[in-house]
Amino acid sequence: MLPWKRVLRPLAALLLTAAAVTAPATTAQATARTAGAPSSGWNDYSCKPSAAHPRPVVLVHGTLGNSVDNWLGLAPYLKVRGYCVFSLDYGQLEGVPFFHGLGPVEKSAGQLKDFVDKVLAATGAAETDVVGHSQGGMMPRYYLRFLGGAAKVNALIGIAPSNHGTTLNGFTNLLPYFPGAGDLLAKTTPALADQVAGSDFLDRLNAGGDTVPGVRYTVIATKYDQVVTPWRSQYLSGPDVRNVLLQDLCPADLSEHVAVGLFDRIAFHEVANALDPARARPTTCASAFD
Repeated sequence: MLPWKRVLRPLAALLLTAAAVTAPATTAQATARTAGAPSSGWNDYSCKPSAAHPRPVVLVHGTLGNSVDNWLGLAPYLKVRGYCVFSLDYGQLEGVPFFHGLGPVEKSAGQLKDFVDKVLAATGAAETDVVGHSQGGMMPRYYLRFLGGAAKVNALIGIAPSNHGTTLNGFTNLLPYFPGAGDLLAKTTPALADQVAGSDFLDRLNAGGDTVPGVRYTVIATKYDQVVTPWRSQYLSGPDVRNVLLQDLCPADLSEHVAVGLFDRIAFHEVANALDPARARPTTCASAFD
């Protein structure tokens, strides 16, 4: 039998590989990072919200994502519709470029807090709307509940969010059979450990209810999600919550966890509806061409 240390490292690597499907394709990373998001039309701190769209939108990437690649589809989609759009990098690990969202979720929420304050100061808005993919849809809930974010956020829209963690299709259930595996995961990639269903972090986050007063919540899920599983665990319970399954809107939508955040325009249409419910239009398969 292999020594435990030789087993633990491949196990942690396998978990990391499984979670890596939440990251965008890397083909454009170097050039996008060099050019920066402003060249793509967002993170423009001179942007002033309009009367039609009075709140800036803050985009929060997922695990192993970053502020550019995760939003090459949605940011321009919202920008052309008149929104001031901003995105941040968070959860960086020393020596790991491009692939962020790996640090402790609690610490990442503090980074989001600072970024929202920066956006509000630049735009003059009183509140923002937050849209997040995967961990980026769950992590802001810590900011809302524990860091004063509820006073500065009108709506939180989660695209395939890890609100109650993930079992990775049951793979995380194997962790107890490998002594020390959980500790190794928490030490090397804290955000992955925080997102395992039943983690101490998630127990604290969800204790006392999923929501806080004064914030509207939308969850956009796909039944083909292979990362945040079971997919129904993404849903929230509480006042001012709308849980949406894409396949109820368009049965032909086959998007899985990555696609739903990167380029699914049916999901994007539903994000736009959640940002501006007064002008919402029905989301159908035809919304892919909107």
